[in-house]
Amino acid sequence: MKKIFLIINFKTLIIATLSVLSTYFCIRYSIMADYPLTLFATAIIFPIVFSINGAYKRREIALMKYSSLKAHAKAIYFVTRDCLEKPTDATLKEAKDTIRGLFLAYQNLLVNRVCDVRKNEEAVYQSFSRLSRFIKVELRGNGLASGEVSRCNQYLSKMFLAFEDAKHIFQYRTPRTLRTFSTVFISLLPVLYGPYFAFESQDYSPYLTYVMPVLFSLVLVSLSNIQNHLENPFDGIGEDDITVNVDQFISRLYD
Repeated sequence: MKKIFLIINFKTLIIATLSVLSTYFCIRYSIMADYPLTLFATAIIFPIVFSINGAYKRREIALMKYSSLKAHAKAIYFVTRDCLEKPTDATLKEAKDTIRGLFLAYQNLLVNRVCDVRKNEEAVYQSFSRLSRFIKVELRGNGLASGEVSRCNQYLSKMFLAFEDAKHIFQYRTPRTLRTFSTVFISLLPVLYGPYFAFESQDYSPYLTYVMPVLFSLVLVSLSNIQNHLENPFDGIGEDDITVNVDQFISRLYD
């Protein structure tokens, strides 16, 4: 039921009700017209399907960037654990704490508002700086081979790139004007098509007269809600959102 109510909400009820009222008045006052249904396809279906496809691709890219961030962070930790001659417990703990701080800052940036990005990204950059110093002081300073140090710096560079890509996905959404266009027509067309629903109702029994306006409203608003949930893959509202689970990730960095 929770999943159903994510796509069928109060907005669905409002538009369906207005569509039914429009159909009722058109039937009562014999306002009928055989409108072409191609308007629905061109004004709503095509733009919103385009937006859903764009939002889904952004989500998939964000997943890949999150995977890259995790993989390279694990690689740096395993270098600390396995490539140092005698890694101390303090060094391993510092590696974990540094990576944990980075992912907590990353999570905090993504779950908060877009307008707070500039403020929250500072903590992420500080965590990257701390990780860079860790590579220089704890790894290179404790005798790690120069080739392995260079490799860790490459991992760090790739983590930077993954973070910046994910941040930009978070900041910049699918075209706002296209989404506004779809929203306007989703709200108006089911109501404006009252004469068409009244015209078609002549072939239906009285009990089925209002099924078509309700179904049209349900389908269109549900598509709009799906697109809205995919728009921000980090907000934790939709079923397809990306979850940054820091504690679970850190627990898998075995000593």
